[in-house]
Amino acid sequence: MRKWMRAAVAGFMVAAALGASAAEAQRRQVPYWVSIAAREALMRTGPGTNYPATWKYVRPGLPLRVIQVHEDWRRVEDPEGERGWVKGILLSEQRTAIVVGQTGELHAKADGGSRLEWRVAPGVIGKVDKCGGGWCRFDVKGRRGYIETRSLWGVAQDEAVD
Repeated sequence: MRKWMRAAVAGFMVAAALGASAAEAQRRQVPYWVSIAAREALMRTGPGTNYPATWKYVRPGLPLRVIQVHEDWRRVEDPEGERGWVKGILLSEQRTAIVVGQTGELHAKADGGSRLEWRVAPGVIGKVDKCGGGWCRFDVKGRRGYIETRSLWGVAQDEAVD
């Protein structure tokens, strides 16, 4: 009987935590950035599974911009400008960005005159942090450096990220 009670309490705590995160997302100021957490995520024409899917994403880490929140659904925009609805549980708060335009350069410091560490091709996704002054630290599977925000989609030009 005690095992059942512990399982019920644990389940209640998980449900409460998920409810709290959904409520927190409702209060967030849009737009904000997220990334795809799931191996597969469907973009739909409306906020519900009864709406048809328009895209199937199979790229975890892909950055998305949330432009509207409806219950546990997020209306998002992808790097190509496509817009639609994705279930919130398929998304992550992990900040990522994708290289756009020309080949990007990862420098040792947030300074174009610093040592060049790596080059990254358009379409490469990495984790971002320490953004400010037009630069972000960009991490692609452990290979890190600073890249100009103008080379990225997933971070606003003037945004500060810790």
